[in-house]
Amino acid sequence: MMNKSVPSIWGMAAMSEPILEIQGLQAGYGETVVLEAIGLTMEAGSCVAILGRNGVGKTTLLETIMGHTSRHAGSIKLAGTSIERQPAYLRVAHGLGYVPQEREVFPSLNVVENLEVAARPGAWTLARVFEFFPQLSQRRAHRGGQLSGGEQQMLAIGRALMGNPTILLMDEPSEGLAPVVVVALRNGMIRLRDETGLSIILVEQNSRLALSVAERCLVMSRGRIVHDGPSAELRADEPMLRQLLGVEGAA
Repeated sequence: MMNKSVPSIWGMAAMSEPILEIQGLQAGYGETVVLEAIGLTMEAGSCVAILGRNGVGKTTLLETIMGHTSRHAGSIKLAGTSIERQPAYLRVAHGLGYVPQEREVFPSLNVVENLEVAARPGAWTLARVFEFFPQLSQRRAHRGGQLSGGEQQMLAIGRALMGNPTILLMDEPSEGLAPVVVVALRNGMIRLRDETGLSIILVEQNSRLALSVAERCLVMSRGRIVHDGPSAELRADEPMLRQLLGVEGAA
């Protein structure tokens, strides 16, 4: 079993420069501190899941990486460049993509317009997104507000990909989706992981989904990372997973 405080072996120096490096991060909303002493190093092309109960700081961590919260201390480097003082739009230009928990599609714009509004030069084009999500192609003339929950989630992911990120941050992508849609979402995330070289940070309440997609898992509690290790270990040790999540049964 593995239950290590940060830094862990995953945070040690790698052969190449990390795609993301966070040190001593303290952040929150205004004067309210939510995150304490967060340290995270992530290699290019890796997929990391972040688990934890509601209110422990998972979304706040993603929002802080994106520049949407108040940072009180610490540093954030993306591919060696310090971004902790940059506004959100510059962080996107440096390679961050974000799929928020609320999806935030534009209800009055059609699918194509929702995608094109976020377009930046690179491999991800409208045609490639439609190839990846054929259902969106079939619904391209429909407005965002006319789509199902699963289709809106595809659109939110596709919009983030249109920005051609190097790291994709995904906040609770399975929330509110029917089981059959969650299976399709899982398959799509695995394709992104295996076929694109994209680095992914996945915040999820569905622990089985997260552990099946990500090779590495972090668990947060009270604004801190309390566990960092291979997902396979937690998949094989459900009592440990329940203990770390502080629940009687894992999702």
